[in-house]
Amino acid sequence: MSHAAHRATADVHSAADKVGVRPPGAREFSGRAIVSGLIVAVVMGASYPYVVLKLGFGPNVSVVAAFFGYLALGVVFRGYNRFENNMVQTAGTAAAQTAFMCVMLAAFDMLAARPGANLGVTLTPMTSFLWLTSAGLLGVLLAVPMRQHFVVDERLTYPDGVAAAETIIALDGTGSDARRAARALAVAGVASAALMLMTEDAHVLSWFSSITLIGTAVTMAAGVGINWSLLSLGSGMLVGLRINVSMLLGVIIGWIFVPYMLLRYGVLSSTFTRNDVLLWSMWPGTGLLIASGLTALALKWDVLSRTFSNLSTRGDDASFPLRWTVIGVVLSTMALLVVQKAIFGLDLWITAVAALLSVPLMLVGLRVLGETNWGPISQLTNTMQAIFGAIVPGNITVNMLASGTTGTIATVSEALMQDYKAGHMIGSSPKYMTIMQLLGTPIGAAAVSWMYPLLRSTYGIVGDNAGLTSPISRRVAGFAEILSQGVSALPAGAVPALIVGALLGIAIAVAESKGVRWVPSPTGVGIGMMVPAAVIIVMFLGGIVEHAWRRVSPRSHELYLPPVASGFIAGEALIAVLIPLLVVVGLLHV
Repeated sequence: MSHAAHRATADVHSAADKVGVRPPGAREFSGRAIVSGLIVAVVMGASYPYVVLKLGFGPNVSVVAAFFGYLALGVVFRGYNRFENNMVQTAGTAAAQTAFMCVMLAAFDMLAARPGANLGVTLTPMTSFLWLTSAGLLGVLLAVPMRQHFVVDERLTYPDGVAAAETIIALDGTGSDARRAARALAVAGVASAALMLMTEDAHVLSWFSSITLIGTAVTMAAGVGINWSLLSLGSGMLVGLRINVSMLLGVIIGWIFVPYMLLRYGVLSSTFTRNDVLLWSMWPGTGLLIASGLTALALKWDVLSRTFSNLSTRGDDASFPLRWTVIGVVLSTMALLVVQKAIFGLDLWITAVAALLSVPLMLVGLRVLGETNWGPISQLTNTMQAIFGAIVPGNITVNMLASGTTGTIATVSEALMQDYKAGHMIGSSPKYMTIMQLLGTPIGAAAVSWMYPLLRSTYGIVGDNAGLTSPISRRVAGFAEILSQGVSALPAGAVPALIVGALLGIAIAVAESKGVRWVPSPTGVGIGMMVPAAVIIVMFLGGIVEHAWRRVSPRSHELYLPPVASGFIAGEALIAVLIPLLVVVGLLHV
């Protein structure tokens, strides 16, 4: 959950309803905005995979991109405005959202490392770039006609878009507030980068190596401890206290209670590792995430029905010609068909089905995102895996490629709708925002395609000592393996745990729909069960800091929290990008 979604003020929804107007003659799609946007897209696309692979989800990229846009424009140029900065933010958000699909690249690596795995394809940087670019561009173009319905007609909140708009407006304001916010981001970024360097990727402290539960020693090789990372602290400051408390509850269940019970009943040996725990606890966590998400959607069948019926009469966006959209959809679909057939050997009809299924997935995802600020695409991708498992049973390669294509198309649409919301509040042109999205998407695809192998070789993705555990990738890879091998591929007791998690997810979703107080977030609980506990504990501390700060000093909280949290995220992520680059050129050995 973003900063705008949980801040104490009661006018979030009224802010979301604001409609901005661009003054005549104000520069917007200028050369400096385009150049700065491309630079920020490179930075965001290269650094975001580290954040996603470490945390298991991606924090609000729109606010971070807005601050980077302010810095990129402010360092070189003078007299720029909020409309130019929004163009920069749009490109950066598009690149980061495309780079989010590093989770699929990691899932392929995890499957390839399994004994007897025979995927039949190898994702090189070039093949990954072509795959993600063609699917990502299709996602942008398919989402263009939906702006009118979701943003203008139904006026859905899209809190991350609201946060980005408010940030851009504040940075464009008069007085010293904007300069102070920029300095706060710079100081926070330097502090985060310095801590990353001093702690060597913020290893878990050795003094917190074990605990005792009910007379039984449970080794904390499972990862319970404190991960001294300002990136995690900043992320916790942005997602809100409810999500943080829910994730901490997931930690208690998945990383303390579950290991104790598995050890007590002989499912785990006394020398179990963090990976052993994750391979088991991911199943109740997955059941919780998927069941709660689908239940929430089912309970809103009426608004989903309106989405489909209204869309049939609102297919055009006057700002971005429908003719351009149709031509772009045809060309990007043809490119996707060619890429997946020529490189991966995927039958044309499978790619066509994947593209078609992305539309309802996109509509559902955009509806939920606009109302809750939770993007359910990564969870609903498991549903797509099940569908393709039924269409092409036993073929793990087809399952991964087809569901990955559907997920990529739908995921990129989330970034575009958040940007449209920000642009609607600021007064930006949807036409130029769409063009910046189309420019930023291939940059993000290129950044993640060439950056991911460096992150993998430097920090590790697979194995007990992997520095980047990527819970989403483990869930996707594990589900694909089940669909290809059956329940025999599951660890002992995982099926009952999956069922229990699903029932719990349904119960929580129903309780949420009835307005029951003090109900934990099922998304937060599920993520807490799958992300290493050391990361979640620091995120929880970040939530405490944010909550206390807001109560003690609302004014400074409003002014400084977004840049400080964004700086914490950006500093470590940029160092994480710099280290493997230095390794490649031989200036550093790790």
